[in-house]
Amino acid sequence: MTNMTNVGLRLHGGLDPNRCVELAKAAEANNFASVWFAENPFERGVLPMAAACAVATRRIRIGIGVWNPFNRHPSLIAMEIGALDELAMGRIGLGIGSGLTSAIRKLGLDDRKPLAALGDTFHILRGLLRGDEITHSGTVFSAHGVKLAYRPPRPDMPIFMAARGDKALQLCGRISDGLMVSNMCPPGYTARAVDIVRQAAVEAGRTMRASVVQYVPCIAGPDGAQARRAIKPTLATMLRQFWAVPTARSAMRYGDIPEAELEAAVNRIAGGEPPESVLCDRFVDAFTIAGTADECRDRINAYAGAGVTEVVLTFVGADPVADVAYLGPSLKAS
Repeated sequence: MTNMTNVGLRLHGGLDPNRCVELAKAAEANNFASVWFAENPFERGVLPMAAACAVATRRIRIGIGVWNPFNRHPSLIAMEIGALDELAMGRIGLGIGSGLTSAIRKLGLDDRKPLAALGDTFHILRGLLRGDEITHSGTVFSAHGVKLAYRPPRPDMPIFMAARGDKALQLCGRISDGLMVSNMCPPGYTARAVDIVRQAAVEAGRTMRASVVQYVPCIAGPDGAQARRAIKPTLATMLRQFWAVPTARSAMRYGDIPEAELEAAVNRIAGGEPPESVLCDRFVDAFTIAGTADECRDRINAYAGAGVTEVVLTFVGADPVADVAYLGPSLKAS
């Protein structure tokens, strides 16, 4: 089976750091290309677990996806990511996003200009990673005569941008090295998003790396039907959560499921109906990767066809280590 795209493992602050190390080592031993750490509001910060995984592994790439500049000033992001890249000997990738408004405003922070904040962040961060002294009076974030006291190992470290709305996607094409796509975005949405990003890059007169990282929940096992049944409770929870976010709801409409059917499913789940009676396999295929190794590879290839260069899986079953070991042999390049 042809490996059309890289496959990574998504870890997050809801996991014990020791569990993250166990999973990262399993991923490296089973042909996964990367481990990405999602930092969610008020959970564990992912820097300690990313550092621990950097020490515990040798080959696998390690990504932060994503940090936002409201929790960390761009200068602090540069300080931390450069040091992490030293520790990992050049294996680090970084994703930057604008964060969740509801969480940011609990801290009394003003995030009313998220795109301007991202523009300031990329400008300051890139300069500091190059070893420059930065003076930048930004709309949201500034730095005056700031220079890191050490030289980061890679001035060209890839910096991705998490984006979902059209304006954010256009900005991604103008300033970033690649796009990060969130959960609950079907391949039809991703294909459109990639087109917007690439067109914006062309219009800005820049050559952008063709890197697109997408998160997708997954359960893999030899009993494909059981894997598809098992993922439905997680999918039901995510469907309700993401439906409440306007840009996520818009993204979901680019799948094969009509909006009225999506909304009806959300309402039925909210009303207490069991996920297995609400969500047919069309929902599973639209928003997850679940089944046997061959079935999972087929769905991974669907994302590859939409322009994704790295599908990053969150294993949500009862035994993620077993799922990693089961899927791993199918990830070998033929």
